Amino acid sequence: MPSTDHKPLLAVTMGDPGGIGPEVIVRAWADPAVHESARLVVLGHPEIMRRAAAHVRSEVEIKPVDSTAALAAAVADVTDAHHMACLTMGDDAVLDAPTGVIDARAGEAAYQAVVRATRGALAGEFDGLVTAPLNKAGLHAAGHWYPGHTELLAELCGVDDFAMMLYLPAEELARQGKKSQAGLGVIHSTLHCAMRDVFDQLTPERIAAKCGLANAVFAEGFGVEQPRIGVLALNPHAGESGLFGDEESRIIEPGVKLAQQSGINAAGPYPADTLLIRAVDGEFDGVVAMYHDQGHIALKLLGMHRAVNITLGLPIVRTSVAHGTAFDKAWSKDADTSPAESTGMVAAIKAASELARRGFHFKTTNAGVIA
Repeated sequence: MPSTDHKPLLAVTMGDPGGIGPEVIVRAWADPAVHESARLVVLGHPEIMRRAAAHVRSEVEIKPVDSTAALAAAVADVTDAHHMACLTMGDDAVLDAPTGVIDARAGEAAYQAVVRATRGALAGEFDGLVTAPLNKAGLHAAGHWYPGHTELLAELCGVDDFAMMLYLPAEELARQGKKSQAGLGVIHSTLHCAMRDVFDQLTPERIAAKCGLANAVFAEGFGVEQPRIGVLALNPHAGESGLFGDEESRIIEPGVKLAQQSGINAAGPYPADTLLIRAVDGEFDGVVAMYHDQGHIALKLLGMHRAVNITLGLPIVRTSVAHGTAFDKAWSKDADTSPAESTGMVAAIKAASELARRGFHFKTTNAGVIA
């Protein structure tokens, strides 16, 4: 089924059924742009998707697909916003799980959808996957001890060198009056860990590797010639010549030099309170952050509901929305609570389609991953 000669086939995972994922998918499904860019199949429980459609007052018809053998015919029949093919995942126990709270049944359903979509993508059944948000505590309640999607996907794909990139598409920056070659991405050197562990995890080799991942996705995935990668400092004022810490001179600068020696147009470290401003103004394509919130906060302030989460380092295409399960909004009596979040799902589908059309993925090697 998959081919880069026509619209890619993307697997869209339902996420935690008690969260905002199902209704966000339904809202995004109504946007003609997603069907112009890709063929789509949802992986989840059809009844949950029916409930989500009713909740947001959508007339989309949910068409259950009960076997892999029936998938090709079902997807070929679903080419517009009026019908949704849903590959059935999980058992009916999830239908009794309450919404808006952590529940093991919901965590298990979300887990099964991600595993099935990933294995399908690895086997060439799908051109990529787009994931609705799951809840980490829900995963843990179901007995799956992963910090999140990124680490689960890395294990399923058998890679050790990977990174999360939050990405603002070029069209979103243009909407804000900014110019860019192919959007702006923030890549994280460390991810889901305590702040006290960040210092132990940072090494020159790790920083150089993240620069390499950033360079690859912009060069090969988005077609940027010689991407410009800016590297953030860790300490205030980039350490102020050692007054506020020596990690810049001892770890980050050597990492930047390693990246440069491999032919990457990397520069830094630069103070965190100015580099993102320079990047938004078009000076850099990718920014390498030292820890989770250093990158997340800045990019989400620029476009929380229009940003895309792209996992770098995988041999498959994976994108996601940049927000969480929003238990406080999900399945609200006010059915108009999720339109903003649906823009992120539309952006994630379009980004996955672009990467898949280019045939982009990371190839694993014994030494890590290469584009």
